[in-house]
Amino acid sequence: MRPKRKQVGAVFLLLLAAVICTAAHKNQPQLRTVHGNVVDKQENSVPGAIVYVENRKTKVVRTAVADDQGLYRFSGLDPNVDIEIHAERNGMTSSTRTISSFDTSPDVFISLKLDKKKGDQ
Repeated sequence: MRPKRKQVGAVFLLLLAAVICTAAHKNQPQLRTVHGNVVDKQENSVPGAIVYVENRKTKVVRTAVADDQGLYRFSGLDPNVDIEIHAERNGMTSSTRTISSFDTSPDVFISLKLDKKKGDQ
């Protein structure tokens, strides 16, 4: 009889550990991914554009370089903070877009159009 008690006890401890791990995972915030493309006024892809993402709380800025198809990607972003994003290339810039912390989407696609000269409002 004693071996069965040990087996039941071991199974119970494994189930308890699984429940605790699952609960801990659910309480962690899901990180956000922001991706998209950079285009010019004629909607052509802009490879090599620099995309800037700023965490509005910490003011930390991350950058990415658009690939050969003008695509960019940022992952691991805090979903509980507003984020500003814009792109630049060859003296041109896009409008700055804001992703609100109230937007609960874990995956956000934003197209950035380089449609004004840097420094112009």
